[in-house]
Amino acid sequence: MPLARLKSKSHQDPLFAIIVSVIVASVLIVYPLSYGLSAWRPEYMLLLVMFWVLCQPTWCGVWFAFAMGMFVDLLVGSPLGLNALSFVIVSFVARFFIREKRILTFVHIWVIVSLATLAHLLLQWLMQVMGGIDFALARHWQPLPTTIAVFPLVYYVLKRWRI
Repeated sequence: MPLARLKSKSHQDPLFAIIVSVIVASVLIVYPLSYGLSAWRPEYMLLLVMFWVLCQPTWCGVWFAFAMGMFVDLLVGSPLGLNALSFVIVSFVARFFIREKRILTFVHIWVIVSLATLAHLLLQWLMQVMGGIDFALARHWQPLPTTIAVFPLVYYVLKRWRI
C-alpha cells in the first residue's frame, strides 16, 4: 500500500508548477539589465513553452503556446501576435515531429529546443522584416547561444513534473 501512495504522489498535477514557472519567467523577461547584457537575455518563455509542450503534452499544447506568446507580446510591448505566432508554429512543428517518439531523452529535448529557438528567432526576423520594423540585425541573434545554454538549468528545475 505505501508504494501505491508514493507512486501517486510522484505524478502530481503540474498546474501549480506551470503557473509558478510562468511567473518566474515573466520576472526574468522584464528584469532590468544593462544595454549590453539585455541583448544576450535568453528566451525564457520560449524555453518554458517548449518544456511544457514536450514534457506535459496533456496539459500544455498549441493553445498554451499561443496564450504565452500573447502574454509575452503584452509584457514586452512587441507587436501583438509576433511571439504568439512564432510560439504556435514552433510548438506545433515540434509536437508534429515527435508524435511517433515514445521516449524523449534529455539530449533529444535539448536538440529540439535548440532548433526551436533558431526557428523562433528566424520567424521573428522574417515577421519584423515583413512588418517594416527597424531593429539591429546583429543583436537579434544574440539570445541563441544563451538560450541553448540555459535550457539544461530549466530542465533540471522542472524535470520533476515531466511525464
